[in-house]
Amino acid sequence: MNSDLQIAGDLLEVQHLLRPAREHPATVAEFAGLARSIAADRSRWAPLVRYDATTRWYHRLLSLPGYDAWLLSWVPGQGSGLHDHGLSSGVLTVLDGELTERTDRGKRALGSGAQRVFAPGYVHEVVNDSLEPAVSLHIYYPGLTDMPMHSARCAAASATATA
Repeated sequence: MNSDLQIAGDLLEVQHLLRPAREHPATVAEFAGLARSIAADRSRWAPLVRYDATTRWYHRLLSLPGYDAWLLSWVPGQGSGLHDHGLSSGVLTVLDGELTERTDRGKRALGSGAQRVFAPGYVHEVVNDSLEPAVSLHIYYPGLTDMPMHSARCAAASATATA
């Protein structure tokens, strides 16, 4: 078998060999890559950031068919409360500062550049435990329509039930 493939003529004229452009990212790696590319373009998101001492600030950065991206700021002490994202999967990327993610399995420090990918129904809390403000990017697929809150007792009960 000859492994030397040669294409004669203009490849762009052979449409049936080309994959159609995707409407949106389709894999975890592509969504994580999208988040990294947005993070790398500081001029795209930094001018939009606001800090609010009374509540977490958020701004929808993108809303495209099938997914959306949110920019959030966190002043010291602010947190999300224990929640999940309904039917949406997600990628959380820390753009600036440090956040702490808490789950029934413990807590994890997330510094600038850190990413967390989660499936539908994943229960966690995100908190700014540091002394400096933080900014994060959240991409949800499909777009976020539900964010059920959980009590700390629910998390402790589910940890006991799975032990």
